[in-house]
Amino acid sequence: MRSRIDWKYLLGLPLDDDGFDASVLVDYRDRLLAGKAETRLLELLLEQAKTHGLLKSKGQQRTDATHVLAAVRELNRLELVFETVKAALNALAVAAPAWLAEHGDAAWVKRYGRGWAGGRPPTSDAARQSLAEQIGRDGLRLLRAVEEATAVPRWDWLGKIPALTILRRIWAQQYDQHDRELRWRATSALPPAQELVCSPYDAEVRYGKKEEVGWTGTKIHLTETCDPTQPRLIVQVTPTHSCTHDATSTAAIQQDLARRELAPERHIVDAGYTDAELLVTSQERGIDLVGPIQPDSSWQAQAGEGYDLRAFHLDWEAKQATCPQGKQSGGWREERRPEATVIRIHFRQSDCQACPVQAHCTRAPRRSLTVRPRTQHEARQAAAAREQTEAFRQTYALRAGIEGTISQGVRRLRLRRSRYRGFRKSALRDQLLGAGLNLRRLGDWLLGRHPATARQPAFVRVLAASSP
Repeated sequence: MRSRIDWKYLLGLPLDDDGFDASVLVDYRDRLLAGKAETRLLELLLEQAKTHGLLKSKGQQRTDATHVLAAVRELNRLELVFETVKAALNALAVAAPAWLAEHGDAAWVKRYGRGWAGGRPPTSDAARQSLAEQIGRDGLRLLRAVEEATAVPRWDWLGKIPALTILRRIWAQQYDQHDRELRWRATSALPPAQELVCSPYDAEVRYGKKEEVGWTGTKIHLTETCDPTQPRLIVQVTPTHSCTHDATSTAAIQQDLARRELAPERHIVDAGYTDAELLVTSQERGIDLVGPIQPDSSWQAQAGEGYDLRAFHLDWEAKQATCPQGKQSGGWREERRPEATVIRIHFRQSDCQACPVQAHCTRAPRRSLTVRPRTQHEARQAAAAREQTEAFRQTYALRAGIEGTISQGVRRLRLRRSRYRGFRKSALRDQLLGAGLNLRRLGDWLLGRHPATARQPAFVRVLAASSP
């Protein structure tokens, strides 16, 4: 602020203004979090864009997500428990040094004073198991000592130290306790990823994996306009945990856009954001959800031979299915599963066993079908048919532009690296990042620098121009 004259002009400050200390920005961030106003800056900017005719609802929008690395080091399981004890001891050394000096173990200095108990990390499975159990006993001993101390009024606050709360939580996840003995859990016995704490320094980050990319941190979903006659503005930023499936964010994104009267007429997404239920709920909101549908996973459809679901006629009123050989189903039952409601249809075993084309239909004693409720099933079938058209391919090609937005965020604003610990602080950063990208895009638009069409490599342009 003291040296940038352009910022002083922007903020309307006199040229001899001394600026402000960086700590003011920290206070500003804390006030936004305390007032639950994380999205306020982005929303104000979009309101101004609407006022000046630079943003309209009922247009085309596209959404995609990318990973964000947490501001902590990625740890394996053994490193996690080691660092957790170390963090708890450091926290006690600051908050209650007298208590720690009285109840601490001199062996902890050697074991946790340097990395890996004063030596190199163990390489054999037996050594790793032994170290894990030793760390587990140290952590349990520390927790029990703190628990006993809380019975004394002088130390009743010890158990509320955040590092000890995290220690207690990680020990419950990583160890099994039988009587007074602690056992290192097998990897298969760990809690699901959405519950598993990955770092003692940020208990809210989770491990996620998408295709071949695995990371510890969060995800950011960006939704932007893509109408050719308007500036491309980010209208919605949705931070989620890294292990949250993209499809669970689709409804929340659309609901938020509808609340702010920015819902699109056409919402272009990749396959991760679509399923049969979302196709229906999007239609109910007046939104055309455009994206590939997950293909039929049955072996008949995958092999391209035999009778897949499309070969069966479904009579929804009579609750019966008819197979290609004219046989009718013997069972039709609706099941409510945690992820979705489905209909299970079974054919009679006697019919299937006597069928001359059974090998082309099922490898089981009888054929069974699993379908979604009627509206979802029909929406999925219609979307699968539309996916084969040229109009779909041309519309879906617009989705690729969101990759450029992610690239711009990565290159200019370090989009994939969080600066803060804690989910809410990281989420605030994501909202401010969206506002920052919009400011740049609005400035470019007002200066006449409109978004370019898809760029081609230089050699493609040269060879295309020289070819007959």
